[in-house]
Amino acid sequence: MLRISILFLLLLPAAWVFLPGKDRAGPGKTRPVLIELFTSEGCSSCPPADALLQQLDKTQPVNGAQVVVLSEHVDYWNHLGWRDPYSSRLFSDRQESYVRHFGLASAYTPQMIVDGSAEFVGNDLQQADQAIQKAGQGEKIPVQISSVAWEGPLSVRAHVEAGSVPDLPPANADVFFAVALDHAESQVLHGENEGRRLHHVAVILSLTRVGTAEKGKSFAKDVQIKLEHRYDPGNLRAIAFLQEPGPGRVLGADMQHVGK
Repeated sequence: MLRISILFLLLLPAAWVFLPGKDRAGPGKTRPVLIELFTSEGCSSCPPADALLQQLDKTQPVNGAQVVVLSEHVDYWNHLGWRDPYSSRLFSDRQESYVRHFGLASAYTPQMIVDGSAEFVGNDLQQADQAIQKAGQGEKIPVQISSVAWEGPLSVRAHVEAGSVPDLPPANADVFFAVALDHAESQVLHGENEGRRLHHVAVILSLTRVGTAEKGKSFAKDVQIKLEHRYDPGNLRAIAFLQEPGPGRVLGADMQHVGK
């Protein structure tokens, strides 16, 4: 399948301002909204999207929504001069599943997906704001990560719990657990971004389906994820989320830092 990169103008500094959203979750309450960014260091139009994802993570701009971000680096740009060190076929395959889910002609970068329900060009600030506000209105299944810790030299362990899935089709939901770098950067030596130093947030190192949340039943499981390399636990975060098979709608999510 042909994959294309959509060229986009660099975001102006003033464009970082979000209009405040109404706190639809009620005072003191927030609903998690999962944002996935499919990106690549080999794509010249991706850095503005990477910067937007960092801004969303840092500022939490929509009242009533807890933005949980994931950076998923695809591998289909690697043959064009620069091999993205964070890329994986796993994320390219996940994006292809979304291509089928949304009925798209092809995969592209940068692509942002909000709660498995909305997709758009990943550096579109207005679309992101609207999608987050809409997703923040929906009811969510409670998800909680606890007892998260670095179990050296290469493992992260945690306890994941989720509330019961309502009696709605599809009956069950997949439970995913991700370990990601809080912050990452690269000096790009070749390809479309040659000479640029790129910065990323929530770069997934491991994404694992750890179980199934069955209809009408709560979910609880101890998980242990082994990583390929040694990392600073202070620069790791753990993310758990429930998603309809497909992949489809995200029903709930949580994020916790590992070494803090």
